[in-house]
Amino acid sequence: MVPITAPMVCYVVNTRTSQFTVQAFANGLAVAVAHSPKIAIRDWTGEAKFNPVTLNDASIKVRIKAASLEVLDELRDADRRELHRVMNQEVLETAKFPDMVFESSEVKFEKQKDDLYKANIRGSLTLHGQTNDQAVSAQIAIGVDSARAYGDFTMLQTDYGIRIASIAGGTLRLRDELKISFYVVARKQV
Repeated sequence: MVPITAPMVCYVVNTRTSQFTVQAFANGLAVAVAHSPKIAIRDWTGEAKFNPVTLNDASIKVRIKAASLEVLDELRDADRRELHRVMNQEVLETAKFPDMVFESSEVKFEKQKDDLYKANIRGSLTLHGQTNDQAVSAQIAIGVDSARAYGDFTMLQTDYGIRIASIAGGTLRLRDELKISFYVVARKQV
C-alpha cells in the first residue's frame, strides 16, 4: 500500500485569542506578605508547521518582544512602574536583548484520542543573549482549519545569565525558577 502524503501545513498563532504568561515566585523576608507576580507576554508571534496526515517533520517557532512583558497583578502605580523598570532595565535588559526566540528541533506526537495529541517538544530557547535546550509538553487539538494547544514548562533565569530580581531594598526577591504557561489558538494558512 502506498503511504498517504500531504503537503506541510502552516498554522499561525492568533495572539489576540491566545494567552502566554510567566509566573514568578516570591522569596525572602517579605514572602509571607508579598505576592508572586504573574506576567503577561503581550507582543509575540508563533507558527507551527507539520504534515497533517503523518504529523512528521513538525516545527515550531515563537518570537517574543522582551519589552512587551506586563505585570498582571493589582499593584499601586508606583510599584508597577518600579517592577517594570527593574524587569526591563536590570533583569531582561530589553534594550540590549530585545527578542526571545524558541525554535523546535524535535516534535513528537502521541495520539490521545480522535484529534487530540500530546506533544513532546525539544528545542532551543534564546533569551538574554544565551541559548539553551528547552523541553516543552503540550496538549494539542487539531481541527480542520485551526489548532489549539496548552501547556507549561519551567526554566531557571540563571541558565540565561539573568540576574534574579530584588525589589523593595532586597526584602522581596524572586526565586530563580519561572513557570511559563500558554494557551494557543492557531489558524491554518492557505
